[in-house]
Amino acid sequence: MNLSNLKPAAGATKTRKRIGRGPGSGLGGTSTRGHKGAKARSGYKSKIGFEGGQMPLQRRLPKFGFKNINRVEYKAINLATLQKLAEEKNLSKIGVEELIKAGFISSSQLVKILAKGALTAKVDVEAHAFSKTAEAAITATGGIAKKL
Repeated sequence: MNLSNLKPAAGATKTRKRIGRGPGSGLGGTSTRGHKGAKARSGYKSKIGFEGGQMPLQRRLPKFGFKNINRVEYKAINLATLQKLAEEKNLSKIGVEELIKAGFISSSQLVKILAKGALTAKVDVEAHAFSKTAEAAITATGGIAKKL
């Protein structure tokens, strides 16, 4: 055996379909494109979302909703979380830096304190926003709610 008598395995290779080479080939005439229609024409290129003249899906479905480009998104932190953090780390002041170190927020996030849970420790809290009830709960325990 040498390189001159190597052959691919039987059935491994196929001859390609030669389209549009006359009626004797069996693939002349319409050249496998069928009769008429956009796909039978030369230069056909399908448009994204085109459904053959049927009303496209993106036009059949109703439009709805609104995205406010000025929306400010806050990461919500509850009073119960602040209470737990104050007990574990023995803190009297909780700010954004402490929340980042504890892993509750990333440095790019804005924080809003919400009033879920109870706060019993006297804690000074620094955040970007407070709900009214959370602010009242913090000041009721003798702490200070400071907005950044």
